[in-house]
Amino acid sequence: MFCLQYSLPLPTKICTKEEFYIIVASDKVKNKIAEFRQLMAEGKSDEADAKKRSLPTFIYQATFDVTESKKGKKACWRKQQAARLNGLVMLDIDHIDNPKEVFDEWLKVHGDLNELGIYLVHVTPSGRGLRVVFKGDPAIGDLSANQHHMASLLGVEPDEACKDASRASFAPQQEEILFINNDIFDYQNEEFEKAFGEQYRGGGTPTPIAVCSSEPSDTNPQLEYRGIPYADIINEYWQRTGGLPVDGERNVRLHKLAVNLRTICENKPDKLLEVIPRLGLSEQEVRGVVESACKESPKGFSTTLRGIVKDLQEQRNIDDDEPETPPAMPEKLPPLIQLLLSRTPDIYKPAVAHAVFPALAAHLYKVKFRYIDNVLHEATLMNVLMAGTGAGKDCISQPINYIMADIRKRDAENLERERQWKQEVNSKGANKDKRQRPEGLIIQEVDPDMTNPAFVLRMSEADGHFLYTKMNEIDQFDALRGSGKGGQQFQIMCLAFDPGNRYGQTRVGAQSVTEKVCIRFNWNASTTIAKGQRYFRNVLTDGPISRINFCTIPEREIGAEMPVYGTYDAAFEEELRPYIERLTKAVGEIECPQAFRLAHQTKEENAEFARLSQSRVFENLSFRGNVIAWLKGCLLYVANDYKWDKTIEDFVRWSLQYDMWCKMQFFAEAIESADGVEQKTKRGPRNLLELLPDEFTLQDAVNVRRQQGMDAQGCKPMIRMWKVRCYIEQITDNSYKKVKN
Repeated sequence: MFCLQYSLPLPTKICTKEEFYIIVASDKVKNKIAEFRQLMAEGKSDEADAKKRSLPTFIYQATFDVTESKKGKKACWRKQQAARLNGLVMLDIDHIDNPKEVFDEWLKVHGDLNELGIYLVHVTPSGRGLRVVFKGDPAIGDLSANQHHMASLLGVEPDEACKDASRASFAPQQEEILFINNDIFDYQNEEFEKAFGEQYRGGGTPTPIAVCSSEPSDTNPQLEYRGIPYADIINEYWQRTGGLPVDGERNVRLHKLAVNLRTICENKPDKLLEVIPRLGLSEQEVRGVVESACKESPKGFSTTLRGIVKDLQEQRNIDDDEPETPPAMPEKLPPLIQLLLSRTPDIYKPAVAHAVFPALAAHLYKVKFRYIDNVLHEATLMNVLMAGTGAGKDCISQPINYIMADIRKRDAENLERERQWKQEVNSKGANKDKRQRPEGLIIQEVDPDMTNPAFVLRMSEADGHFLYTKMNEIDQFDALRGSGKGGQQFQIMCLAFDPGNRYGQTRVGAQSVTEKVCIRFNWNASTTIAKGQRYFRNVLTDGPISRINFCTIPEREIGAEMPVYGTYDAAFEEELRPYIERLTKAVGEIECPQAFRLAHQTKEENAEFARLSQSRVFENLSFRGNVIAWLKGCLLYVANDYKWDKTIEDFVRWSLQYDMWCKMQFFAEAIESADGVEQKTKRGPRNLLELLPDEFTLQDAVNVRRQQGMDAQGCKPMIRMWKVRCYIEQITDNSYKKVKN
């Protein structure tokens, strides 16, 4: 006997043979799986996940006692503490391109699968995995031991998450059930429940989930995170990552746990020390692990922790979840940024702090800054705000309106001159002499839906000034895509960032635009996250993403109070005026030695993190990310009357970290897939050296790489590079120790 849930929030019930076949044969399930795969193919991972989670689920490894939900409703809820093992064991095999071929190979090797005790084999809803349900053998051990035993027989790697007795499995479609023995509907092995049931409900002693026996010091038994005891979260974490650590791996795995938990402990060492298990380590050792974990750059929820919290909330009927959050903004801000955010609600401040720079930089005219590679750059800044529907993306409009007020005033005068000239030309006959187009028609703010010829003409007449536009939706850029294959809009994005670029068109007609220009084009655009990911999906590695500064707005809780803006008035305008005037009056090549030194430092910090995390995507995106952050520092230096202070330095560092967080969060997985690199999780890169103990072996390093979804082949080059950089010293042929800095 096993259980069924018609949808994840509902209680479980015993699944009959009739119900099982009705579900898997239904058009509803078939259509949902097809839609799920199509959404995954289109890169719409959020929508795909929602579609998959609407499928019915089967819980093959347990039935459940009646318990009370948080809302007081009694039913057979899918709770770990209410699980009763039925003797069935589920094995998941993921990341298979040809699951049916793998199954056929099993038949060739083993013949009758009944002899292996297998009851069910089906293709998973993703189409790239297999699920095997079989009879557990108490003599072999618990669920984990049986899964590893069956995996070795079949020659595959098991999914560690299935060690959870209450693990749910999404329904397959009937066409993809490759093998089934109908005895599965009546099978029950009470010996399995007697031997291991208590350990999975948390009452046993040497169990993979009873981490509370490794007591944290002074733990408050009421300490919870969003209705879930920290102990339950830690129990679940050990389950999904290989069970309790044993001698030789305690430091490494405790550090990894601490890195995961710090997100829900506000990155505070003292709070983390209250909940972290000791695992037999001394207080000094545990404190060292915690402090090391808290020093890593904040990256929000890991995929593992997000899944744990979400599943535990579902089991407890808690309708709540913690969103991924980018790095926190510094408390003290540069005066210009402080002013621009002074009327902005707190939830929108990080987004506005990034979005104001394209408009600010549009005031600089033939001003250049020399980067650390000796290349002169203008303040080429472009920004895309990616946030959910109804998140408040219009929060950037008012600050930008006030920044652009002086440019719009001059533009209005030149637009009127252009209008009068057009009216005069149109009033004359075809054979009449017509006055030439007026000179000095500098019009900087342009319509987002302009054509390529209009863009080239405006760029030519701007005489070295920046063009600027603000788009409510990123796809308004498509007006610039041009004829033929299109794609010129992405070329314009890239050229707008590159110093000394050339762009234009040649036409035969006398009235046609024939110009070659240097693109100086700063812009803002907004979009939803899913739409933004779709928009850039075909140019992930072609350059636009690395050249654009990204920002976001965190999702508000349902029913949260409406954010209230301050008043933008004459006083705000008057405070802003001197900053704009300094930008407008700036000339020539400007040196900012503090920004230059900071760019060197952040470049080295990025390189060090890339070496330690072994993330090629992070490294590639960080090159231009560093330039973007440096340009912001240079602009703030000019606006601040050529004075540098600690607030500018802190802001530039945060801006870089925030931009990199957004890029890794929104695009890293797709970029790695486009590059042919297997990506197992959606989290950002990790410092691999910090995941290792002070002394470690070559095999330890291989294991850490594999845990992070990397291959073993890159381990020796990584070790060689770490030795050259003096991160580590060699002890023996296969052992090393960290160098204390």
